[in-house]
Amino acid sequence: MGMTMDPVVMIGKEGVSPTVVQSAAEAIKKRELVKVRVLHNCMEDPESAITMLAERTNSDLVQIIGHNGLLFKRNFDSPKIELPK
Repeated sequence: MGMTMDPVVMIGKEGVSPTVVQSAAEAIKKRELVKVRVLHNCMEDPESAITMLAERTNSDLVQIIGHNGLLFKRNFDSPKIELPK
């Protein structure tokens, strides 16, 4: 599913700022699965930036490939993605 998605959250030169965390949390609540991109002007390592964002949004880190990562968090009120049992 993540391969066809466009990045929704961008981590730029400010790194994992409170604004980025808030934006990511809102997107995750709406979509459950979001793609994150670490821009080249970010001073942090892409893997550590995406991992930090996952921790701060209390979401699961699905994968990291290069400068992109996928975060998932189940929305129990209105689930969008049906997981296999």
